Amino acid sequence: MGQACFEARRAGDAIAQLTDVGSALPSQLDGRVTVFSDRTAMVKAARLLLSSVTKVLVLADRIVIKQIITSRNKVLVTLDHLERVSTFQEFVQIFSQFGNEMVEFAHLTGDRQNDLKDEKKKARMAAARAVLEKCTMMLLTASKTCLRHPDCESARINKDAVFHRMRCALEQVIEIVTEARSCGENRILPASIYNGIKEFKSGVECLRENLYSLSPQSMSSQLEALVERTEDFTDSAYTSHEQRQAILGLCQLARQDTQQLVHAWVEAQSVHAKEATKDMEVAILKTSQSVSDLRRELHKVAVGRASDLLKVHGEQLPLRALKAAGAEGNLEEVAEYSRTLTEQKEQLVETCRLLCHVSGTEPLEITCIHAEETFHVIGPQIISAAQTLALHPSSKIAKENLEVFCEAWESQLCDMALLLREINDVFEGRRGQLKSLHWLSKHLANMKTAKAVKLDAEEQTSMAKLGLELRLLSSDVDTEVEKWEDQEHEIVRQSQSLASMAYNMYLFTRYLSTMLNPRLFSKCIHCSVKVRKYLGIEKSAI
Repeated sequence: MGQACFEARRAGDAIAQLTDVGSALPSQLDGRVTVFSDRTAMVKAARLLLSSVTKVLVLADRIVIKQIITSRNKVLVTLDHLERVSTFQEFVQIFSQFGNEMVEFAHLTGDRQNDLKDEKKKARMAAARAVLEKCTMMLLTASKTCLRHPDCESARINKDAVFHRMRCALEQVIEIVTEARSCGENRILPASIYNGIKEFKSGVECLRENLYSLSPQSMSSQLEALVERTEDFTDSAYTSHEQRQAILGLCQLARQDTQQLVHAWVEAQSVHAKEATKDMEVAILKTSQSVSDLRRELHKVAVGRASDLLKVHGEQLPLRALKAAGAEGNLEEVAEYSRTLTEQKEQLVETCRLLCHVSGTEPLEITCIHAEETFHVIGPQIISAAQTLALHPSSKIAKENLEVFCEAWESQLCDMALLLREINDVFEGRRGQLKSLHWLSKHLANMKTAKAVKLDAEEQTSMAKLGLELRLLSSDVDTEVEKWEDQEHEIVRQSQSLASMAYNMYLFTRYLSTMLNPRLFSKCIHCSVKVRKYLGIEKSAI
């Protein structure tokens, strides 16, 4: 890198000397100043500058990629150590190191995400980073629960699922930054109906300019492939009879209009027409309109179902029932409400799949796939966490673990609500930036009384590290509390209160940091540090 920068500087100096007006002499013929006289030297210097600057950029990109890979490798090593720990004290020590490494990895990947030009890669990177962010807290509570109840099978299953998901997310980040493809990425995902309709309409409208741009058989086959994809809607058990009939009717209408277009098209070709005839123009308009109506109906069905589900699931009745049944140690009720949650999970997964068909942009499609995978994974994790709590109803760690997974489920529902809004914006022509994976930022941006600010790397690092430290402290206190038989002891209650207060203050300052100016943010950080010192625990002790 140093050599490349030296070459770029040398090339720039050469061009500066060649174009120095002050040292140039006026021509003897007309008296005008010649900026440079040696054209060959100028071309050579320009080429050298272009090549050296390109080399600097390529090297800088490779260095960033290497930094991300190195950071990922450090996280993986610590992750392996975390998975094998056998004592809580060892876990706290290693998790503190893991938190620092995750903060570093988050900064590197965040900067890389901002630099990406490909919107699909940016969306995939945002999805992977969201998984890592949410799984970090899940890993903490799931590991604590497994350490507290080492013989509990459901606790082990819960922990293993979190570790597996984090490793998959880390690999996805590396695939994006290195532009590599894993075996899973080689499979072709089914095309969305929105893209299919867009391509079909484009082919139909191209016939106005070129009657021989494609064959009638290929157009009919393209429509049939498009109609086949609507089976995700018509075959769904959650699609009403009226909606199913409307979709099938529009598919049949699109077939009829396409057949009329093909008939007029063949007639125009038979008379060697150079442009579309009047009959073709009418058929083109009718065909385009019919597939547009089909798209509108599918959008209405997918968005309507998603809205209904969000209203129903907004009350969180199955989650509340699972928490209550687990706290009472009632395995039968846990099994019953687990079936209810599984059914809701299947509905949400299928709805995300339908939203992917009508999302309208590739980044939104990726976000829909991310939401589908998240619901598919978190649902069983909530159930295993509830089973663990039911087996150990007096365990505060098991209760905390279930709370964390339920919060992740609720957070994904919030993300889905914003995703739904963005899909509507695209459909209505109000396309904005993809923010489904950053719901808090979008919420705060819409507040007239608050103005979001971007924190620098040092401030973000301080905030993230304080959060991990305070969370560990409160967890450590809860673990020690469980060793006390007399839960009414005054010291125990005070320590619980202090630990809870510290972590709640962190969450509050984290919220404020997104909406207040940097000076107030610094005061919030200072306040959190004072709380930590008041507890009598220095940073080096973590």
